[in-house]
Amino acid sequence: MLLDYCCRCCGFTLIKRHGPFSLKPTPSDTWVVLQNLLMCMVCFYSLYYTVVSLCIGLLRVHEINSLLAPFDYTTQPSWQNPKYLVGVISTEVTYVLGGLVFAWIVEEWVWDYAITVTLLHVAMTVAVMSDFPSAEHWWVALGSGLVMMIFGGQLLAYKLFRSNFVYPAELQNF
Repeated sequence: MLLDYCCRCCGFTLIKRHGPFSLKPTPSDTWVVLQNLLMCMVCFYSLYYTVVSLCIGLLRVHEINSLLAPFDYTTQPSWQNPKYLVGVISTEVTYVLGGLVFAWIVEEWVWDYAITVTLLHVAMTVAVMSDFPSAEHWWVALGSGLVMMIFGGQLLAYKLFRSNFVYPAELQNF
């Protein structure tokens, strides 16, 4: 989404899907992209807080601040630490379910929205925690979740919307 939007602003297109784009994107294109991004962000954090709440209840963890849970990278990594398990499980489950929801919202551009939402999540983490995350376990959980979101979402999008996909062989005579 971000890459596609930046390329349209500059008048360069990586993939011509619906004919040539003008040098300036139309306001309706911009609003659709921003609307989809807003829907993806709301769905992502709704899923995150739902999964965090379920994990807190299932693992009976009471010493965790559920409002800061999506942004907390300061928990010491240990499989015996229930607070750490809540963070890891909620991150991974949110990314897997998020990929499926993104496929439903944006159809075939799941990877672009997933990367953009993840970058916005990192920016929000820096803003909330007032520090850049330096914990490698947080980055590993975020990266593996992003990979699962992209592949799971793209696979579902392909299965559901395969008639809408543009294949490279079709682009040769475009």
